[in-house]
Amino acid sequence: MSRRVVNIGIVGAGLMGREVAGAIQRWPMLVDHPVDARVTAVADIQPRALEWFDAIGTVRSRYTDHRALLADPEIDAVYIAVRHDLHERLYTDAIRSGKALLAEKPFGIDLAAASRIVDAIESTPGAFVRCSSELPFYPGAQWVLSAIASGALGRIFSVRAAMLHASDLDPAKPITWKRQARFNGVSGVLNDLGMHALHIPLRRGWEPASVYALLQDIVAERPGPDGMVPADTFENAELLTRVRTADEDFSLRIETKRISLGDKNTWSLEVQGLDGGVRFSTKNPKSVEFFTRADLPGVGLEQVWQQADSGSVSVWPTVTGPNFEFGFADSILQMWASFLAEYAGALGERFGCATPQEALAAHRVIDAALTSHAEGRAVAPPR
Repeated sequence: MSRRVVNIGIVGAGLMGREVAGAIQRWPMLVDHPVDARVTAVADIQPRALEWFDAIGTVRSRYTDHRALLADPEIDAVYIAVRHDLHERLYTDAIRSGKALLAEKPFGIDLAAASRIVDAIESTPGAFVRCSSELPFYPGAQWVLSAIASGALGRIFSVRAAMLHASDLDPAKPITWKRQARFNGVSGVLNDLGMHALHIPLRRGWEPASVYALLQDIVAERPGPDGMVPADTFENAELLTRVRTADEDFSLRIETKRISLGDKNTWSLEVQGLDGGVRFSTKNPKSVEFFTRADLPGVGLEQVWQQADSGSVSVWPTVTGPNFEFGFADSILQMWASFLAEYAGALGERFGCATPQEALAAHRVIDAALTSHAEGRAVAPPR
């Protein structure tokens, strides 16, 4: 079958740029996808960072200026993974270049920047832009979505969504840009991890009507090149929010942490209703738990959390058998499969990447969280 070839350029040759390049090398694993994706160009201001991409045989061009990559007529789509303070300028440049854009979260350093990015999209005819959020593409996360959509949980009264790290646990860890407000944004961990926790709730239309937040700056300074320097962003955030729609009224707990004991990139989602519940965590990536009432032998009717293995049943089918494990690299491949299928007009009813509107809604929640923490009260997100 003849498929449309989509040439991809990566801006930012760091960790996530390399993860994406590696995942797209596995593109032949996808079954009957409408496009053939290839990473053909990379840009980074550090020439040495580009050397890693010598191992990617499809990469033909290397640039030290993102504008040169965006001017390359052979590139159809770009992925941009840079510091948050650079998002607005680079994303706007990409949008106006006419390239499709998969942009890293948080989609701008703050609400104002995110709003201007969305304005650029809306004023650019034909712009196609999505926001990176790969973890909801785990099969277990998709099972949670299916359980919600089925209506079998009954009236929902509690939702918990979390994205947890232990990456800043060591107080002696040298300062990084993510711990400096001028680069990351004052909201810290909410900018870094908030979109991951909010993607599925926002996709369900669960945008909070009110937010009460507790934000923690636990390690206030860290080693820099010339001694200790301020680490002036929040490492941990806990948000208690209220979701109110025409048909629903329930609590939504959002937890994002860079200091969470024992957690290494742990994403989780739990939904409880009067008729049942469902929960999933990447800590046990094949296991999905469902709540029911069961007649136990010799015991009688009791509350039971039952466990089932989701295996490797993806949003977009792959050659991997359903009894095998699914991992982080697979979630990136699935995110890109959905992004490029939607770009080609062939996503259908499959789960799609986070939209610019969802990224903007996440920023509204983050903005309310900052005000709530400062004033010690529940705050309605701005509209």
